[in-house]
Amino acid sequence: MSTPELFAKYDVPAPRYTSYPTVPYWTDAPTTDQWTAELNRAFVRNPQAGWSLYIHIPFCESLCTFCGCNTFITRNHQNEATYTEVIHREWDLYRQQVPAFERAPLRQIHLGGGTPTFFSPESLIELLRPILDAAEIDAAHFEGSIEVGPRSTTREQLEALRSLGFQRLSMGVQDFNPEVQRLVNRIQPYEMTRDVTLQARELGFESVNYDLIYGLPGQTEASFQETADATMSLRPDRIALYSFAFVPWVKKAHRLFTKEDLPKGAAKRALYELARETFLDVGYVELGMDHFALPEDSLYQAYQAGELHRNFMGYTDQRTDVLLGLGVSAISEAPTCFHQNDKGLSDYKRRVLAGEIPTMRGHLLSEEDQRQREQILRFMTQQAVDLADEAQAADVRAYLAELIADGLVTVDGTRMQLTERGRPFLRNAAMALDLRLRRHQPDTQLFSMSV
Repeated sequence: MSTPELFAKYDVPAPRYTSYPTVPYWTDAPTTDQWTAELNRAFVRNPQAGWSLYIHIPFCESLCTFCGCNTFITRNHQNEATYTEVIHREWDLYRQQVPAFERAPLRQIHLGGGTPTFFSPESLIELLRPILDAAEIDAAHFEGSIEVGPRSTTREQLEALRSLGFQRLSMGVQDFNPEVQRLVNRIQPYEMTRDVTLQARELGFESVNYDLIYGLPGQTEASFQETADATMSLRPDRIALYSFAFVPWVKKAHRLFTKEDLPKGAAKRALYELARETFLDVGYVELGMDHFALPEDSLYQAYQAGELHRNFMGYTDQRTDVLLGLGVSAISEAPTCFHQNDKGLSDYKRRVLAGEIPTMRGHLLSEEDQRQREQILRFMTQQAVDLADEAQAADVRAYLAELIADGLVTVDGTRMQLTERGRPFLRNAAMALDLRLRRHQPDTQLFSMSV
């Protein structure tokens, strides 16, 4: 079967598996007391286990119409002080109820958004310094990273972040083509990205990542080749090459587009493949799903060592038992539980200032969930996984019979492995391990298309 025929055959709704169970299948929601109990249990089980911190900053000055994140559009920068107050209050609540957060080693902190560089240099320091001062920093492993927008990032902000120990930037580039930028309402000339990149390197940031998106309106093979070439001229340490997740039933801004406005199927995947070949030709290595890194980057080294990890912050070079999310809509995880904060900014603030951890939803993982979570995590990071036994292998062979016949995946004994030809179909193959999805197929579309 030809490659275009394979894309047409397997371009179906599929989860991205940033968690298992996936969010639409979270059913056994914890109370706040259950959630904090699971956190305490995780630290009791392993007192010296490292933990990670995610802080969600939802503010943006304008709406990018492709965005699928939880954002709040405003030009009122008084939000910096009021939001910082709430984040600090939420942090205090966790320190009171989970004392280990002050003793266990903090290995990672990541700021996402929104646009974290909505905050001024002074506001970034005011937000982060009290949290870092109260935590036990694991100096040997600590990584501070932040998502930045070239339109709103200054040298002074980068200097402030470096003074706090941050070493990595993830930059929202998406596409360098002016017409594509106009269509998605994100005008940022090449020079903006170049200048932030050069400043970051001059200040000693160890790794710069570019986020690119394929499948946006107005993209053609010729225009996206120019974006790939422009990216190579700046040679970021890492590249995330994401598929545009068109979910108009979730994000109202996506309703500004129709399916006819967007590359799709084989035409969409061709954009990925031409960028992929451009990156590989100059020494990048493809790893996980949608990610590339230079061989000297720690992400690739973790992949080579079989230690690549993936959570709600994305791919990372180290694994921690606990990820604590602070901020509106932030998602946290422990070995046995997921937890998400209230998604409404006003409700989130009100609840935290009233002394309440703002639980909206979550999921207590069963023993089966924990087993499947580990298998899916391994498959999504290494493209191979050892199945539990011959019974599971037989089940997976039956479920993946067509992908096996098409040469996209193999099941040799109890070893399930994606083939090189099967790389574009990683999400399709992972569904064989998703028992909740297989038992309860959705009546409506919940997930973006796999290709």
